[in-house]
Amino acid sequence: MYVLYHGWRSSASRRVRLCLAEKGLAFESKLIDLAKMEHHAPAFLKLNPNGVIPLLILEDGRSLYESGTICEYLDETHPEPPLRPTDPFERATMRNWIRHVDGLIGNLIIFNWAHSMAKIATQWSDAELAEKLKNVPSKERREAWLRTARKPYTEDERQEARDKLKVGLLDRMEETLGKSAWLAGDRYSLADIGAVPFVKRLDEEIAPDEMTAAKHPRVAAWWTAIQARPAFTTARIGPFTSA
Repeated sequence: MYVLYHGWRSSASRRVRLCLAEKGLAFESKLIDLAKMEHHAPAFLKLNPNGVIPLLILEDGRSLYESGTICEYLDETHPEPPLRPTDPFERATMRNWIRHVDGLIGNLIIFNWAHSMAKIATQWSDAELAEKLKNVPSKERREAWLRTARKPYTEDERQEARDKLKVGLLDRMEETLGKSAWLAGDRYSLADIGAVPFVKRLDEEIAPDEMTAAKHPRVAAWWTAIQARPAFTTARIGPFTSA
């Protein structure tokens, strides 16, 4: 059986759980508390030197990280039901969508980390913060922790991030869905799975007014179809503030 190190609210973890659910694959759940920085503990860094979740331990003991890589591996090793287009161009489009959405993660972090991460980080002394940052392998994540702990994002910064998510994700999805049923062609794929955690956050907190049929009708219909899939319930893509 697979072993999945993940977090219920982690956007990347949600992608992998959704992929596993679509495939009907069982896994042993190993929860990682991001607010306590368990993903930067020495034992975890031995499994994943990047210090991020999700992390999938294969049945032979080898490990995989990065959600896009994990999902493609699962589709290659468990091809039914297929989650990648058969057409080479559409498959390339799928990968471009995943990369595009990944490039927007910094805008999502501004909102996500304002919850439990900020509540804990703001209580650390300067010495405690400096000590914890030593274990964070990524410069970008160190800077994000520093901002969260000492200089919370302003409303202007939040609005700028909100606008980037609207234009970069919702507007682009709306245009694409005017040409095809799903983001990478006429079949649901890993491109759609990649967008789910972002759209979920936009719908519930960041920009719910943009998720209406009046503003983005095709995205709204896509989101309704996504939530109706049995795998969505199985993967526990619940409310971010209470998951």
